[in-house]
Amino acid sequence: MSSHADDSVVPLHSSTPTSSTPTSSSPFPADFVVPAFSTAEPDDGQRWSTWPAATPTERGPRPWPGWLVTSAAAVDTELGVVKSGKEADLFLIDRTVPDDVELGPLDGGRSALLAAKRYRGPEQSDFHRSAQYREGRRTRNTRDGRAMARGSSHGRRVQAGLWAAGEFDALGRMHALGLPVPYPVQISDTEVLMEFIGDGTAAAPRLAQTRADGADLWPLYEQVAEIVLVLARAGFAHGDLSAYNLLVHEGRVVVIDVPQLVDVASNPQGAELLERDCRNVCDWFARRGFERSHDHLFAEALGEVFG
Repeated sequence: MSSHADDSVVPLHSSTPTSSTPTSSSPFPADFVVPAFSTAEPDDGQRWSTWPAATPTERGPRPWPGWLVTSAAAVDTELGVVKSGKEADLFLIDRTVPDDVELGPLDGGRSALLAAKRYRGPEQSDFHRSAQYREGRRTRNTRDGRAMARGSSHGRRVQAGLWAAGEFDALGRMHALGLPVPYPVQISDTEVLMEFIGDGTAAAPRLAQTRADGADLWPLYEQVAEIVLVLARAGFAHGDLSAYNLLVHEGRVVVIDVPQLVDVASNPQGAELLERDCRNVCDWFARRGFERSHDHLFAEALGEVFG
């Protein structure tokens, strides 16, 4: 962060409360927060927090967690790449309110680590399996729909935005169901900001990286099966579930990579994708010495969808 002592600094919303007793001429309530000034402004690799510019529908579901940084004075610092994928890259972001800004009662936390998932543009991305997940979904703009069907540059750009919106929406749905997912903080164009799952700046390991085997895997399997069944009860399948998009943090399984969340009833391939989810996870556990029937899990999940 850089500091300046002149009068040209940008005013930031800190949080110095006014007197609890309003004056007769004041149009503001007693708990109105007076904007303050910060002497800091972003350096290279930093930006002002994008939270203030987000609309209500671009922000995560309420109630907001206590750690969420909502002050307009916050600065986002990019700390590096966590993971690179075929469709998106995951970056680690530190969102912090400068020390010279006093937090108010509505400003949330002072600092939080976030994961920024940025879907790539048409020159870099590879949405090679998107068609089967789009079944049952509709694009209102017919030009965009035709462009996506042709696989044009514009169509791929539109699809990147739809993937981001799909992930943000799916995380919100799953959070509302009480499922263990990173809390969806906000969406901005093709960037989805979410809770970072890990210890310090180290990301939590994937289920595929666990060293447990045999009966020691029972608690993890029970959690994975519950995720499949709760989603099915709500009519959904993950659509691409495997040991590589399940994290294990402090013994808790957390689901990630959900832009393709599938409505089982409306997607012609919905049941097939649900069956594949069950088979993928059960086969992985079996290879680690913990045998479970994917047919049984699939039958139970189907009963939840159509029961």
